[in-house]
Amino acid sequence: MKVNSIPWHRLWMLFAQAVAIGAGLLVAWRAFGPATPPTPTTPTAARREVVTVHETSGSSSLASTLLGRRDAGYRQAARKAAASVVNVYSRSAPKRRGRRADDSLSLGSGVIVAAKGYILTNDHVVEGASEFAVMLPGGKTVDAKLLGRDPETDLAVLKVDATDLQPITFADADSVQVGDIVLAVGDPFAVGQTVTHGIVSATGRNRLGINTFENFIQTDAAINPGNSGGALVDIEGNLVGINSAIYSESGGFQGIGFAIPVSLARKVMDQIIAHGRVDRGWLGVSASDVERGDPGAVIKKIERGSPGEKAGLRVGDTVIALNGKSIADATALINETAMLAPGSQAEYKVIRQGETVALEAQLGRRLASAAKRR
Repeated sequence: MKVNSIPWHRLWMLFAQAVAIGAGLLVAWRAFGPATPPTPTTPTAARREVVTVHETSGSSSLASTLLGRRDAGYRQAARKAAASVVNVYSRSAPKRRGRRADDSLSLGSGVIVAAKGYILTNDHVVEGASEFAVMLPGGKTVDAKLLGRDPETDLAVLKVDATDLQPITFADADSVQVGDIVLAVGDPFAVGQTVTHGIVSATGRNRLGINTFENFIQTDAAINPGNSGGALVDIEGNLVGINSAIYSESGGFQGIGFAIPVSLARKVMDQIIAHGRVDRGWLGVSASDVERGDPGAVIKKIERGSPGEKAGLRVGDTVIALNGKSIADATALINETAMLAPGSQAEYKVIRQGETVALEAQLGRRLASAAKRR
């Protein structure tokens, strides 16, 4: 019997095929076979664990851990702020047959600012009502007294006789910046206390025609009717503003809301609590912005016998500073003057025919103008 031998080149081909098959089986085993447990004590194993955790969608992943901390922070902030936000109601004598004397109408929201029972809210929330009640966190309703109003900033203060109140914590007036996360807490449409979330879209918004004195925080946190007078807080639950108005063509939320910053709200609140009203400084001039866009306010008119006339101001003067603080435009001149107390001395720095002149005025008392309604 003759045995045919296999040529060497065929042996090489068979060997190559065997190697390829073996390699394929090894790849399949690694892909579908049981995984080899990593050695936990090696640096390589530690890096692999971090990568695995980061890639999973479970609560142990790095992204989820950071998100969980952020969400926990929101919960804490919401809980802290909610303990200081109330619902404001009107209580009036019955005006028609069949209406009970204890009928109430939800007006908006308010913020507890002192343990003694002071509540800060919007002027337009209390406007037109004569008797008030407040629903405290937890559902208890108590009568409230109106201490004072300031239509020019759309702020008002109520007072309740109640114990165990949780006053809100005020944020640093200069801490709010564009992009900061904020929560709006209030009672929209009288559905009950509600928290919404957004960011600070802009600061220092003015010339909107809402109030006489404007310095709004703009936010995209949802603010709807009934949120007025409620709190805008940071992620630590500290008060940064009083929710006041929305820009809307439909009457509902469209992503542009406005809050009165604590820097302004606190000054107004302190005066109302102390005096029942807000007294503002008055210079007695009319001004406009510098035409070429430079900073300053150009004096256009001076009332006869006014503090401005007595100080020596002239038509055409450009006011560039008040008590050392730069004046950006005509609005800033009015606002900064109004923030000073009547009777106080104020130094105005002006540019007159190319020269800088310093003038001192004793301010008068500004008469409150009619409130601008939204």
